[in-house]
Amino acid sequence: MRIAMGVEYAGTGYAGWQEQRHTQSIQTLVEGALSRVADERVRVVCAGRTDAGVHGLGQVIHFDTSARRPTRGWCLGGTTHLPDDIALTWAREVPAQFDARRSALQRHYRYVILNRPVRPAWLNGRVAWARKPLDIRRMQAAAPHLLGEQDFSSFRAVGCQSRHAWREVTRAELHRQGDFLYLDVSANAFLHHMVRNIAGTLMAVGAGDRDPHWVAEVLAARDRTVGGFTAPAGGLYMVAVDYPAHFDLPVPPPPPRFA
Repeated sequence: MRIAMGVEYAGTGYAGWQEQRHTQSIQTLVEGALSRVADERVRVVCAGRTDAGVHGLGQVIHFDTSARRPTRGWCLGGTTHLPDDIALTWAREVPAQFDARRSALQRHYRYVILNRPVRPAWLNGRVAWARKPLDIRRMQAAAPHLLGEQDFSSFRAVGCQSRHAWREVTRAELHRQGDFLYLDVSANAFLHHMVRNIAGTLMAVGAGDRDPHWVAEVLAARDRTVGGFTAPAGGLYMVAVDYPAHFDLPVPPPPPRFA
């Protein structure tokens, strides 16, 4: 039997999603919790591996098991064995051809920036902080350069292991509410640090350090060293993953807002 599940987590205290030998990861904890419910070893596949400090609202996983449990049992039983900052939000029995990673059509991320002179306190680790005023109109003028299928080599981490850097970005939008700026990026798939590098590049434009057209020049260079800085992990949220309608998966929660 194959089960799909939704996972929600605050990534602040973890070394990222992927299992690691010498430090605690979200995958390790989720597998341990589900293994206790199943009374057998469970291995999960996720829609997208998030980095250390990155948060997940709409992460999706699947796993195979011979255990028979009600969907409520998978969610509540699994969450009971997890830390307070990780929860299993829904469960569905799915066909064997469903794959949390390969069946995904699009992935959606939100990057949250607190733009004010004073650093965050209770939102520390939940948002990025930009002390210098950011002009959202300049950032909005730059964002359309990111749309379409392009080579995003200039926005991938040096250690990115993807075979190629071609990705199709379908959404790159910004809006402001009070002191908070929200960057929403959607694509068929993402490279390592891609959204954080996009955020850092757009923040340089918003701060007036670069012109909006500079984003197009960065893309054309296909060279990570010419782009903006890698924005902090704490501002990044994996908010949703799209799948074909016939899998009938739940609608993900709305992306985070702080104002």
